[in-house]
Amino acid sequence: MLPSTNSRPIITHDNPKSPISEAYRSLRTNIQFSAIDEEIRTIMVTSAGPGEGKSTTITNLAVAYAQSDMHVVLIDADLRKPTMHHTFNLSNRIGLTNALSSRGMVSDVIRETKIPNLSVITSGPIPPNPSEMLASKRMGVLLEELKEQYDMILIDTPPALAVTDAQIVASKSDGVILVIDSGKVKREIAMKAKANLDYVKARILGVVLNNMNRKSSESYYYYYYGNKE
Repeated sequence: MLPSTNSRPIITHDNPKSPISEAYRSLRTNIQFSAIDEEIRTIMVTSAGPGEGKSTTITNLAVAYAQSDMHVVLIDADLRKPTMHHTFNLSNRIGLTNALSSRGMVSDVIRETKIPNLSVITSGPIPPNPSEMLASKRMGVLLEELKEQYDMILIDTPPALAVTDAQIVASKSDGVILVIDSGKVKREIAMKAKANLDYVKARILGVVLNNMNRKSSESYYYYYYGNKE
């Protein structure tokens, strides 16, 4: 499979001084402050449903971490509708599914990007059994191996209400960010997505409210708030 020719803009890289880029840096800072007592190195990002901006959010958050001189790997664990190979203009011939289905080296599927300090593991070929692959012992081993090489691991998953994949990955992550499209998703749907994550005892670090009704010059606005114990 040839690399995609329609790489997507990444605002934190293309326009780091924009208000939106600053919002992503604020999100990064808030996550860091939420980890006073526990180290957070593996973060999963999901949404209630499709089209809420979870992949855009995790990509820009990964860049924000990389810009702070941390070594970051971004994993596309959406094994049903992957997007990271498009975003970074990479081939998706090999990726996460290859590493999970064989005893190959993790290093074989790690790809460098044009952004300093940021590596990507694309999804690889779409498998017939995504949930089982993500729940495998090999997935846990892979994450432990990556912790030896990277400061931060960020994982993109399918929407939490669509399939069980997000719940599976959440149970293997230090924390979860839930992306909600404020103009599209009703409160009860958002609460159901949160309940699904609570069921597997996921540590929800906070919620990103996307597409807030701001002035027309701002296409996105992100707001983070942490859990209140």
